[in-house]
Amino acid sequence: MSIKFFWQIPTSGDGRYADAHKRIRGERSDSKPYFLPGVTDPRGRRFNYFDHLHQVAKAVELAKFDGLQVRNDPQGDESWIVAGYLSRATRDLIVLAEFDAARGSAVYAAKNAVSYQRFSGGRFAWQISTEADEAQRRRNGDYVAAEDLNTRIEEFVIVARHVITETDYDFKGRFFEVLKGGFQGPLSGQKVPPVYLSGNDEDAYALSARVADVHVLDAQPLADIRAQIERLHELASATGRPLEVGIRLDVLARETEEEAIYDAKRYAEQSGQSKGVAGGALWRGLTKDSTGASAVLVGSYQQVSEGLAAYAAVGVHHFILGAVPSLEEAYRIGENVLPQVRSLVAGTSQRAA
Repeated sequence: MSIKFFWQIPTSGDGRYADAHKRIRGERSDSKPYFLPGVTDPRGRRFNYFDHLHQVAKAVELAKFDGLQVRNDPQGDESWIVAGYLSRATRDLIVLAEFDAARGSAVYAAKNAVSYQRFSGGRFAWQISTEADEAQRRRNGDYVAAEDLNTRIEEFVIVARHVITETDYDFKGRFFEVLKGGFQGPLSGQKVPPVYLSGNDEDAYALSARVADVHVLDAQPLADIRAQIERLHELASATGRPLEVGIRLDVLARETEEEAIYDAKRYAEQSGQSKGVAGGALWRGLTKDSTGASAVLVGSYQQVSEGLAAYAAVGVHHFILGAVPSLEEAYRIGENVLPQVRSLVAGTSQRAA
């Protein structure tokens, strides 16, 4: 089974090297000037944050990642809009758009996906997530009870898949109802977006076993990930469906371990994330406020490569990676880490065969 590496696109701002604070890079603002008084920026206001995201996407493609993950951030630009913009800016990357099932009609979402598949050559994928904070869900206009969120996701996926692949499709559930649905003409017969779900409890695992293609776990120590993968495969086997496993993990890799730790401590100090300063390779909470990742893998290029390969060895096949700053670190990881990881994984596969 092949390993896929995604790079997270920051939809609500990006940092700079040696500066952990979020900025809407590429977009000039009088309230947050980049330069000291008296310095003129010749770019003026001709560019905005989407131009910066275009640069990140091109960096990801040049660094030979397999795809982009467009984060669903309540304070960021709309992930589907960013995904469409970046789909046309790249040639081969899978574009994994994260969104909430509260966005509306499953049929309308499926129609959007069909159009994405048509103009991107079938490169669109879905990561359906749920806002954990109830107050934020209310601010988004979502008043579905917490205990019903997984049921809504399940119905959303079922309806979307069937209207893409069938005609005269009927469905009646708690949240969605369709009568004689399905697309015809050029909208019919399109590729169903692969579905990525997430969550770290038994209900989330069971939901993925029923309807997901990939279940994405939060970054945790290797032994914990191994146990969770075993449980996911056990549940999927009971349903008779294949299920692959991914991990959401930030990375901070440098020439030496000492340099990596120095930069991690500097980031923690600048961002006020002192809780992220911890021993070992996995630093918890270091970039969570910026990227949403629960932990960062910190070390030399060799150490980070071996750490990622170790996750692959226990059954992780989809890596959603990220870092601050996103643009510069995409190049760094693509040049210095991914080739080593792929070589280590290939070596392991050959020995297993």
